[in-house]
Amino acid sequence: MTGNPRVPAPRTAAAPHGSCVLLKHGEAFLKGRNRHLFTDRLQDNLRLALRGIGGSTWIKTAQNVTVLGGEVPQEALLERARRVIGFNSVEPALRVASDLETITAAAVDALSDARPGLRFAVRTKRRDKQFPLTSSQIDAHIGARLLAGIQGLRVDLAKPDVTLAVEIDRKETYLSWRRFRGLSGLPVGSSGRALVLLSGGYDSPVAAHRAMRRGLACDFVHFNGAPYTNPSSVYKAYALARELNRYQPPGALHVIALGKAQKQLAVAGAGRLQVVAQRRLMARTASELAARTGAEALVTGDSLGQVASQTLANLVAVDEAAALPVLRPLIGWEKQEIIDEAHTIGTAEISILPDEDCCGLLAPPRVSTRAGLPQLRSVEKRLDLEDVVEALLDSAQVLRPGVDEEAPAAGDRCPAPA
Repeated sequence: MTGNPRVPAPRTAAAPHGSCVLLKHGEAFLKGRNRHLFTDRLQDNLRLALRGIGGSTWIKTAQNVTVLGGEVPQEALLERARRVIGFNSVEPALRVASDLETITAAAVDALSDARPGLRFAVRTKRRDKQFPLTSSQIDAHIGARLLAGIQGLRVDLAKPDVTLAVEIDRKETYLSWRRFRGLSGLPVGSSGRALVLLSGGYDSPVAAHRAMRRGLACDFVHFNGAPYTNPSSVYKAYALARELNRYQPPGALHVIALGKAQKQLAVAGAGRLQVVAQRRLMARTASELAARTGAEALVTGDSLGQVASQTLANLVAVDEAAALPVLRPLIGWEKQEIIDEAHTIGTAEISILPDEDCCGLLAPPRVSTRAGLPQLRSVEKRLDLEDVVEALLDSAQVLRPGVDEEAPAAGDRCPAPA
């Protein structure tokens, strides 16, 4: 949701305390006795998001709302706050003293540039129940002054062009009239840690973002086809992880060269089982990596039936090789829904870039849609899987997108793998 273009931008000159941003809490509001754990995590994530903003900032908490301000432009605060998962709405606001005349004067000033014929409503919420007027009385008082002071305004309580929200606390009152939809969900980190199998396509980055919105802090593992493919997929994975890290305290990216192990599977006679067999190897390797990094689940971008390797039988075969739960946030999504979401979160422009994906390396002309476990195990017995997994992990590189360097623009290359 974007701000209404017919509504004037915030004006701070008449506000004794200046501008701020109201962040309305999402699901943390429902957590009962544990609510403080979620709100603390939410504010920790907000502080991390504000790092390097270029000026001092402050955060305070009211009832089910966080107030953000500082000596930086309000739009900069908005841009950072809108990427923090766990807020239902993000609202630029004015902060004034909790005095009726001060509030009313600020309201008139806020809408003074409104176009003729603008339909408005005033909605007051009193957190301070000792305020001398009721909410409806305050609505009527401010509405009357707006009609008297600004020519051409019209009251419309059913379908207003703009709703002026007035939230009265004991010492301060907040006025807002623009609202942006937040990312909602649970604060990142409140549900534990997961390891995302990150490819260069549309699906896995969207799955990672969905996992974050359920409170999972995410690290990433990318399997590339080296030494038989070029490093283009690594560059994409780095750029994708860097973009995703803008929504969470930055997670690490582990890069694992799978090419030699893929060739071992092919030599062992995988045939039509090649793709499923290598996905099982990825699941085994990722499970061991997760155990070493403290992750409690794996996350993939699988969508049921989207491709031959994602039939129910093949997903079951992959799960059997994993030592941890495999979470699939997109299991029921259609491809276009995934692409649309990728555009929304900012990963689509990276995912569309060309690369050499390891999944196509040594893939048979026809992939088995019902890979049987006995046949897969027979192929795997021809390899020493423990040694293969150990070798893959020993050669893994660890990158920290968003921490290693100043983040370049989407599509720029990451530091070349050693």
